[in-house]
Amino acid sequence: MTMTMPLTLADLTGRTGLTVLDHLEQQVRIPVLDGLQAQGDLIVVPLAVLDDVHLAAQARWRPVPPEGVELLRGAAGGNPHTLVAEPGDARWTTDVTDPERLAVGVLRCTGPTYLVHPEHGGSGVAPGTYLVRRQRERSTGWGGGDFLVAD
Repeated sequence: MTMTMPLTLADLTGRTGLTVLDHLEQQVRIPVLDGLQAQGDLIVVPLAVLDDVHLAAQARWRPVPPEGVELLRGAAGGNPHTLVAEPGDARWTTDVTDPERLAVGVLRCTGPTYLVHPEHGGSGVAPGTYLVRRQRERSTGWGGGDFLVAD
């Protein structure tokens, strides 16, 4: 499958077999971004802007297959965030640490790579290297503190 033109949500779900909720607009073109982007309880951050994330010296990189890699399932076993790419376009490792312990993994892609979620649809990640991590919110209510975003 060639991804030279922006994919629609219908193209992406048709090619991967993943599903999204019926209310999402199927003909919307999925933007492919090279900056910070969020999808529910995940956030994708260009690795170049981070100085406190460390890859293992012998990180095990796995290819991201067209059918996808489930990165994270929402709170209480909810909907999955799935990473999909053309063969050879992306690699993935979980051999990463960050001081906040929110890292899910690191993505290296040479072609457009997509995050798919049943409720959020799709988002595109441009070629580059990115940290994928959980999102955290700061509470301003009584007791304060931080908590993970529940999707």
